[in-house]
Order: sequence, then C-alpha cells, then structure tokens
Amino acid sequence: MMAQIDGHTILIGLMATPIRHSMSPTMHNNAFAKLGLNYAYLAFEVGNDRLEKAIEAIRILDMRGSNISMPNKQKVIPYLDQLDKSAQLCDAVNTIVNDDGKLTGYTTDGIGFMKSLTDEGLDIRGKKMTLVGAGGAGTPIAIQAALDGVKEIALFNRDDSQWAQAEKNVKTINQETDCHATLHHLENQTELKEAIAASDIYVDATGCGMKPLEDVAVVNDPSWFHQDMIVFDTVYAPRETKLMRIAKQGVVKHVFNGLGMMLEQGAAAFKLWTGKDMPVAYIRQLLFNDAQA
Repeated sequence: MMAQIDGHTILIGLMATPIRHSMSPTMHNNAFAKLGLNYAYLAFEVGNDRLEKAIEAIRILDMRGSNISMPNKQKVIPYLDQLDKSAQLCDAVNTIVNDDGKLTGYTTDGIGFMKSLTDEGLDIRGKKMTLVGAGGAGTPIAIQAALDGVKEIALFNRDDSQWAQAEKNVKTINQETDCHATLHHLENQTELKEAIAASDIYVDATGCGMKPLEDVAVVNDPSWFHQDMIVFDTVYAPRETKLMRIAKQGVVKHVFNGLGMMLEQGAAAFKLWTGKDMPVAYIRQLLFNDAQA
C-alpha cells in the first residue's frame, strides 16, 4: 500500500550517508497510505559537506521536515532555528519540523526507547538502569530516561573516543534532571557485574551483536542477570542477539531487541509532522512479521 503522489503531496526527507539501506521510507510511506495522508517520504544521500544547503532546501521547497541520521545529527544544529529540550540536552537532532520556515530540531530516539517499554506494560520510572554505551543510541536513551523519571543510571563506557560524551551525559543528567547518574569504565567488570545486580534494567547501546560483531556481547555470563529485570539490546538485526540469548539462559523475564524502539522513534517523528498517531501495529506486521524469529 503506497500513497499516490499529486500536486498537493507534502514532502518529508531523510538526510544521511550511507542511507539507501534504511527502512524508514517504507515505514513512513506505508503509514501515510494507511491513514490516507498526502505525504511522501524520500531518502537523500547527504553528508556534512552538503548539509547546510540541504537544510535550506527544507525551507525553499516548503518540506514538512526531515529525519537526520549519521553523520549529521550534531552538525545540523547550527542550521536550525531552535531545539526542543531533549535535543538540547543530547546535543543531537534526528527529526526536523518545518513550521512556516521555522525549523525546530527534536530527538525521538529516547522517546522511542521509553515508549517501547510502556508498549510492553513496563514502567522504569523510579528505578535503576545500567546502560552501556554513550553514542548515537546511548545518549538519547540516557537523557530521555532521566527526563522521564528513572531514578538512577550507572553509565558504562570504554575509555575511548566516546568517553568525553559519556562524561557530558552524566554531568547533564545530574544538573538538569532529578536522576542521579554515575560513570564507570567498562573495563572494570566487577563494577559492571555489581551494577547489573542492583538494577531493574540493563541496556546495551553498543554495536555488539550486529554485523560484524554478531558473536560479541558485553556480558557473557547469564548469572549476572536476575529473573525479574529487563534486558534491552538496541540492536534489531539480527532479531535475537548474543546478549539476548545469554539473558534468556539466565531466565530473565523481559528480554527485548531494538525493534520496538526503532518503530516508536519513527512514530514520534510521524506525530510531530502529521499530528496523527502512526499505525504502529500495522507497520510492525507489514515490515517485521518475523519479529519473534
């Protein structure tokens, strides 16, 4: 099911590189068609070198907005008119909305993470999270979880190029929210094990588990997990990662991949552009009917 394009069709973009692999155009265009909305969503191969002109094109062409992905999530900020609070705190944007030439930047990744849990009937407000990773997924997850009421976050990261971002995330959370965040070296496995044991949810926001790291997991011992906790891997291809298999060996009740997060971050952007709720169940069935595989 695809919408028919005519002289009244409103354009929405996706600007990133590489981008031809993205499932977002299929997701959004089928959602537009399902609801009878006259929008079209197209992917544009845009890197930092052409980003300024591409953003100006949103205004010139009167596009409704655009998604922004790597490597543009931070570089796009100077070209926008304003940011919502979450985007300000994350210092990153993945969604732009054009209101009569005024461009506002949002980040919906963290929203997608939190909504994917509530979709499963799970509430982590007031609870403790252990989070590994401070990159493009880990940062918005940490910030949004703190804004939404998670009580404590133990953030682990390797002492690498993302360590400075991890330090910034912890400082931002402690200054701007009621959540208490601490930063730990991922190399310290004793601290990681203790943090997981004391947590209600463990989130892996690294690239472990997807190509070419399918056989890699940060935690390899199922005894580190306890039965009543949540284990969440932001990877959704493959559907079941090594971390998920290990957690299931530990008889963890709630084990998830990043599929729900991916769908719900898209749904949040969809709502910002159209004012309508994306038919998430329909899109999940259409694109990911093997989600349990």
